[in-house]
Amino acid sequence: MTHDDTTPQAGAPARSPAERIVHGVTLVDEFAWLRAENWREVMREPSRLPAEIAAYLNAENAAAEAFLAPTAALRAELFAEMRGRIKEDDSSVPAPDGPFAYATRYRDGGQHPILYRTPREGGPETVLLDGDAMAEGHGYFQFGGWRHSDDHRRLAYATDTAGSEYYIARIRDTETGKDLPDLVENTSGQLVFSAAGDGFWYTRVDENHRPLSVHYHVIGTDPAEDRLVYAEPDSGFFVGIGETLSRAFAVIQVHDHDTAEALLLDRHDPEAAPRLVRRREAGVRYSVDHHPADGGTLFILTNVDGAEDFKIVRASLAEPAAWTDLVPHKQGRLILSAEALEGWLVRLEREEGLPRIVCRSLDDGAEHAIAFAEEAYSLGLDTGYEFATTTIRFVYSSMTTPSEVYDYDVTSRARRLLKRQEVPSGHDPASYVTRRIFAAAPDGESVPISLLYRADIKLDGTAPCLVYGYGAYGHAIPAAFSTGRLSLVDRGMVYAIAHIRGGTEKGWRWYTDGKLAKKPNTFGDFIAATRHLAAAGLVDARRIVAHGGSAGGMLMGAIANRAPELYAGIIAEVPFVDVLNTMLDDTLPLTPPEWPEWGNPITDPEAFAAIRAYSPYDNVVPQAYPAILAIAGLTDPRVTYWEPAKWVARLKAATTGTAPILLKTNMGAGHGGASGRFDRLHEVALAYAFALLITGAAKPA
Repeated sequence: MTHDDTTPQAGAPARSPAERIVHGVTLVDEFAWLRAENWREVMREPSRLPAEIAAYLNAENAAAEAFLAPTAALRAELFAEMRGRIKEDDSSVPAPDGPFAYATRYRDGGQHPILYRTPREGGPETVLLDGDAMAEGHGYFQFGGWRHSDDHRRLAYATDTAGSEYYIARIRDTETGKDLPDLVENTSGQLVFSAAGDGFWYTRVDENHRPLSVHYHVIGTDPAEDRLVYAEPDSGFFVGIGETLSRAFAVIQVHDHDTAEALLLDRHDPEAAPRLVRRREAGVRYSVDHHPADGGTLFILTNVDGAEDFKIVRASLAEPAAWTDLVPHKQGRLILSAEALEGWLVRLEREEGLPRIVCRSLDDGAEHAIAFAEEAYSLGLDTGYEFATTTIRFVYSSMTTPSEVYDYDVTSRARRLLKRQEVPSGHDPASYVTRRIFAAAPDGESVPISLLYRADIKLDGTAPCLVYGYGAYGHAIPAAFSTGRLSLVDRGMVYAIAHIRGGTEKGWRWYTDGKLAKKPNTFGDFIAATRHLAAAGLVDARRIVAHGGSAGGMLMGAIANRAPELYAGIIAEVPFVDVLNTMLDDTLPLTPPEWPEWGNPITDPEAFAAIRAYSPYDNVVPQAYPAILAIAGLTDPRVTYWEPAKWVARLKAATTGTAPILLKTNMGAGHGGASGRFDRLHEVALAYAFALLITGAAKPA
């Protein structure tokens, strides 16, 4: 199947140039009108979108559907395949906590999870939350957090019915299954009970959708009377709420992308004032866990004193800011997380690009590691609900191996397989190959690339390829199992993940080399990875599609401007492409907290120049662009809908080629797209059908 460049596209949108001068530079935005003045209202109620903007988005949706109409059967086929790989009545492994074990499951055909519990040693289940029933009547439905009280009598939970991430918190009586009258609006979805279970802490978002305060709600009282516990004066910081595994404290977490601060809340005394662990210091990040031994000990994961890849220190509860090294810093070994059990400190770390779990005895300091032999794999750690245990849980997978859930006894070192991901339609790992190769970046850095392809495919330069990338915020893309991408691989495509700078695959330096003024390294790495795949004769250079979302969507916009000739197509999901205008607007939800990642162009002329030099929207030029599919969410508070809308409008006006440039906006969802587990597959099928259409990939092998 190949695409037809004569397929009609939406007409050119109106231009209404808006000009302003910043640092002596005149900026002209001819499509600024696509940003609704009442965007805050639209987040909550999409029907409030101004008619002229709705008309533009709907016209673009119709044009995208018209172009992709020949893929209708293919999309249905892809959806059926991907759904066929999902166990309809799947369930998680129950997590024990005292007399009960908590788990989630799905019913056949169900879109949303069901939270339930059973007696710890087995017995009839009690349904606590039925996502399918609660989603009825809503076009969008998503759970935020949920947490049961220490005595198991109550459940605090949060829901979002617009995709805008304004969560409503409620309390459910676990014995009756009924909600109490309490209804707390405008939360971020994070909830922590007091030890007595008669109230809970939560984070509240302000009028600009920023979580800047922590409040305490006493169950049975008017939420308008909720007590303010903490207010963050700096709009450049995020505020969150968590809980130590010891259950002694709730933890207020304050951070931006460079700096952190933590305050402890006594769960047994909700009236007590927050206790600061260590005052924030620019560039110092830390997170804290608690152990009751020796009058109270804090274990802190931090980068203080130049520990670029982090170390673990300890402090007494009496002097929380006096830190002593426990697990020293080791360059190239990035410590990702650390949690304290009664007798053990368990950490997840990554070295040489591969994760491992390290268990450290708190008695004698002896350590041992849990690692695996595959060339590339993913490993996740879950310490569960219980502190007084020697059992931890981890999840392992690779690009060929479905996920496996294990319980591991840190004392005996025995591991027990609890669940292996079932692929109902069948999956033979031996039919696939995963490899790790490396590309040389322009400055000589070595960029890892994870590959997945069918064992019967020859890497002789004839196979089409999809290259995925992200490269921001220090987020590493794991070489994990995905049932969805098998639909591409089974059609002869090579699936590649470019582990580019901006992530932490090669340590914290890999992240800092892809942010602020060094952001162009991210784009250069991705282009180098693409060129290597083609130049090495591994894939067909004429049939490469790039894919990225959010900050990875910015990557897509940048490579479209810098190397359009390398790609047959580009898929940009909720793409952060209007970087300069967004970072210049301090009223938008995420702008102030994002300045440490991208720079502050309002106050810093050098940051302004650096962002202006790569911002995808600002660097669209007359040239032949490849086929592009941009996907947006109308109620997205993270990447506002007008970013991809403006970008597509400017691309269409500038391109000198005939390849299609498409915009598909979900008019009832936000950053994550459709909320149901099956509805989301329709969006994946749309993106994959576009890739297959553009590359003319074959039918399943």
